[in-house]
Amino acid sequence: MTSSLFQTVGVIGKRRDPRVTDTLAKLCALLREQRRDVLVETETARLLPAGSCVTASREDMATRCQLIVVIGGDGTLLDAGRSLSASGVPILGVNQGRLGFLVDVRPEDMGATLADLFRGEYIRETRLVLEARVRRADGGLSLPWMAVNDVVIRNQAAIRMVEFSTYLASDVGNGSGWEFISHHRADGFIVSTATGSTAYALSGGGPVVHPALAALALVPICPHTLSDRPIVVPASRTVRIVLGALETGATMTCDGQIGTALSPSDAVEIRRSPQDLVLVHPRSYSYFELLRDKLDWGRNPVGMPKK
Repeated sequence: MTSSLFQTVGVIGKRRDPRVTDTLAKLCALLREQRRDVLVETETARLLPAGSCVTASREDMATRCQLIVVIGGDGTLLDAGRSLSASGVPILGVNQGRLGFLVDVRPEDMGATLADLFRGEYIRETRLVLEARVRRADGGLSLPWMAVNDVVIRNQAAIRMVEFSTYLASDVGNGSGWEFISHHRADGFIVSTATGSTAYALSGGGPVVHPALAALALVPICPHTLSDRPIVVPASRTVRIVLGALETGATMTCDGQIGTALSPSDAVEIRRSPQDLVLVHPRSYSYFELLRDKLDWGRNPVGMPKK
């Protein structure tokens, strides 16, 4: 008897990348064998023969699917996560990229993983998502920009530093006031979630933050004062970054994929989104095993506790 768990499954593949085609076709076949209704993202469907699948927009998938499977690298999952996190639909990642911190299922393991998933044998995890708004110097306020990994402020010219000040809301939410953190002169600044702590923030000298922690890492990029070090703050507080009055050419990017230009004296306000991103993992998933594999940490334990 086939379980009805995750009856309608959406499929998203790396955009315009024919290398995922074989895995995409195999995944659709495996889902049909499990008697699932399969919806393939409209753009992803271009990688498959015409008429071979039922297509849907991401907006439709958010309302009709109980599970989304993403095929690609971490960048593909970040893109899907930003657009689907508000729906609460869980996402499973199949790795056809390089590092694969978020897409943790190998293509050859898809069949066994899906069978376990449909029996209810999986790990469900939530990851906080960021909302960044630009408060313009002229008083305008942008719509929120979403980020799963990080929000980064830096100059569009690679050789120019940025001058800015940072603040933390004095209480939970947007805050009735702001507590001044520091004035910075640096190549840029990263506000990272725990998910993003193993990405750009780690390369910038930031800490690895366990995803169970509701915390943000604030990481200066190549600061011009050596004592300007990364700090970790609660995700319940809004972070505010105010550009200097003479600062031109700065930009804000989210997950390194989307962004907007900034003007002198603009402020970027970054807070936790009300809706977390939901991920599902194979039952064998281990965060620290992932770190040992991707970061080449030591593998030989001493004094392992007995079960």
